[in-house]
Amino acid sequence: MTATPDVERRSETDASPRTDHLVGAFLRRHRIPGLSLAVVDAEGPLHLAGYGSRDLRAREPATPSTSYLWFSLTKIATATAALGLVDAGRLDLAAPVTEYVDLGARHGRHAVPEVGHLLNHTAGFGNPLPTRWVRDADTPAEDAEAFLARLLARHGRPRHAIGERAHYSNLGYLVLGEVVARAAGRPFTEHLADSVLGPTGMAHTGFAHPAGAARATPYVRVPWPAGPALGLLFPRRLIGPRTGAHVALHPFYVEGASYGGLVGTVADAGRFASMHLADGLVEGRQVISAGAARRMREITTEGARDFGQGWFRAADHRGLEPAYAEHLGAGGGFFNAMRIYPDVGLGIVAMANTTSAYPHHELFEEIARLRW
Repeated sequence: MTATPDVERRSETDASPRTDHLVGAFLRRHRIPGLSLAVVDAEGPLHLAGYGSRDLRAREPATPSTSYLWFSLTKIATATAALGLVDAGRLDLAAPVTEYVDLGARHGRHAVPEVGHLLNHTAGFGNPLPTRWVRDADTPAEDAEAFLARLLARHGRPRHAIGERAHYSNLGYLVLGEVVARAAGRPFTEHLADSVLGPTGMAHTGFAHPAGAARATPYVRVPWPAGPALGLLFPRRLIGPRTGAHVALHPFYVEGASYGGLVGTVADAGRFASMHLADGLVEGRQVISAGAARRMREITTEGARDFGQGWFRAADHRGLEPAYAEHLGAGGGFFNAMRIYPDVGLGIVAMANTTSAYPHHELFEEIARLRW
């Protein structure tokens, strides 16, 4: 695998070439078509590179400018927007969710979660599988309010005790997105663009690929005999041609902007990680307050994953030093990870066009041990 070098500030140590070697070997070992990587500190990028292929048939390389679907990495941006509204006095984390959103008839006489419970996944919602919450790339998005109402009608009844153990929920973050929209007085996508993406300088990230973007083709690695079974996981219209062990998916977008709808580059994702390492500060502008940025990554709630107000950490990594906070974003054809090490001022983002989960913790720990 040949790395595509970045054109911005790099480390002056030998960390960058060693990272290239680590990632190249990692891709071969885990049979990942392509991966884009950002290593950053609070000031900006230390290493931006692409490895492997964004498209296997066309033999197009992955680069730092390759555009990926973020999936659940979006949740950290959604949480950031919510905390920004708290900073501005426009959102109360202690308020019942029903002050902003009608939870529907199925919620019935059950207790009502507070807005803050949505952030750390203690709002009691279940987590219906979102594998079919997608649309063809040329199909307009469904109205966000109508989409949420339809899901709440089917899945709105609480499944877990409110305010106690964390239970990860895509549905909870869809509700949070509508809370943000109501508090901001405009659509969620507009508010996120103006309050988070724009101020952070994420010019190549939004809810659709920019015109002319070098898109990563999503891939599912599947043995030949199991190919027909893909129709059980994804809408058949999305299943594309095979290249070796990998089956491509035709271009699509995620339905449900606030839980997983962002689309963009690892370079932009690195800017976002830098902003959080700098306690919300970008080029003299405070995107969210320093206190809010710190609270987001303070792990306070235990579960299968331990959560802060957005960021999480694997439960079996409690006490690991240096401590980190992270979020993953995985779905059809993509697996992404974003991690920050606040105590050492380092952030790492990987975006890959594979459905198969790869051991990102192993890779990130090796990169973090290098002398940046």
